[in-house]
Amino acid sequence: MATQTISISDLNQFTGTEIGCSEWLTVDQTMIDSFADVTSDHQYIHVDVEGMKASSPSKKTIAHGFLTLSLLTTLLSSCTPKLKDIVTNINYGFNKIRFVSPVYAGTNIRARFVLSEINKKGRGEWQIQYNVTVETSNLDKPVLVAEWLVRLYAED
Repeated sequence: MATQTISISDLNQFTGTEIGCSEWLTVDQTMIDSFADVTSDHQYIHVDVEGMKASSPSKKTIAHGFLTLSLLTTLLSSCTPKLKDIVTNINYGFNKIRFVSPVYAGTNIRARFVLSEINKKGRGEWQIQYNVTVETSNLDKPVLVAEWLVRLYAED
């Protein structure tokens, strides 16, 4: 559906359905280290590769939960339709976020987006809610589930 361009009014027909499933994205150690540098979160479980090999049952570092969360924008834009007449969207927040399982370095993740709600907020403004599930290629249960609110704005 990512290659489609639809109107905001056409988006309503997808309420309650999966509107997109992203491609797989590898969360590697370089990405984890870069996120640690940006956020100043250098906890050993994220950045100490040798220490985790010696002490962790998984033998791997674990990505920051907030790194996985921050990748939602990339994952969303890769798999959902482009909306004509919408000039910008903003992250409005979350009703719920749960980090269900760890994302180990080198793991592939993808996200499934269910369009839960779409509400007109004003002239040229809508709020949508995605129910998001992030999964990995090596686990049966999700690594992240969230209710994500996004605001959409049309041209004046």
